[in-house]
Amino acid sequence: VGIPSFLKGYPDMDTLVALGVGTAFLYSSYVVFLTSSTAEYFVDVGIITTFILLGRYLEARAKGSASAAIKKLLELSAKTARRVKKDGSFEDVPIEQVVLGDLLLVRPGEKVPVDGAITDGSATLDESMVTGESIPVDKKKGDIVIGGTLNAHTVFTMRAEKVGSETMLSRIIELVREAQMSKAPIQKLVDIITRYFVWGVLAIALITIATWILAGASFSEALIVMVAVLIIACPCALGL
Repeated sequence: VGIPSFLKGYPDMDTLVALGVGTAFLYSSYVVFLTSSTAEYFVDVGIITTFILLGRYLEARAKGSASAAIKKLLELSAKTARRVKKDGSFEDVPIEQVVLGDLLLVRPGEKVPVDGAITDGSATLDESMVTGESIPVDKKKGDIVIGGTLNAHTVFTMRAEKVGSETMLSRIIELVREAQMSKAPIQKLVDIITRYFVWGVLAIALITIATWILAGASFSEALIVMVAVLIIACPCALGL
């Protein structure tokens, strides 16, 4: 996962983990199959990989919960509205066809189709989905009603004043979606720090292997030290 971002010049935590774990696994495989040494890092690879997968699982669950919340909000909205025609008759129309100024009839047990104001009659509405208040609220002519709230046992006529994406329920759904997609300020800061951190660790690893070789160590010994640098840095990136 982290290698493509590294090749694009924007390394992240996954880059360091992929390099560290990948290098440790390849080196450990070399040690086990081609040498008599016991200096392998399979345990480290397993532990780090387990933590990474656990983090991914928890993140997926959090996003799944947010998606479920959006789905429940969408279920609150009315699918159709009963529009009052100019001749006084009624017609059932999809909620998408309701326009500003339409007169709508809301019967007992129905959801208020859109945001608007009562023009005739009165209402007792369950607004718990918006306010959290479990006690129904009495409304009279001229009062504002909110789309998605439930009408209890009266009949009233309302004028549509906010439709489509302008309704309160639509704005709530959009805010939840934005919260799900956007990054917290601290996460943006961590991404910046990680980018420089990864380049720093890679530079230190290269300097390390070069220094050990120049100091007279064998390539195998220098490689062990470089792998150790990458492995030690993995939990640091994971912590970030």
